[in-house]
Amino acid sequence: MGMAKPLFASERTAALLLDMKPIEFRRLVDDGALPGPCRLNRWDVQELEAIMRGDAARHMEGLDL
Repeated sequence: MGMAKPLFASERTAALLLDMKPIEFRRLVDDGALPGPCRLNRWDVQELEAIMRGDAARHMEGLDL
């Protein structure tokens, strides 16, 4: 049986899931290109996946994800 994918992730784990360094992830969050954390300083993994796939994109002029 494989490893379970988290429903919510810490900043470090969310960055790893998106194949980013935590500082890159934080910059995108601070710029508004990615959502901030939900409860307990955790990110909704499904929301991050939808944004990265373009299903729920957050548009920031001049910012490429």
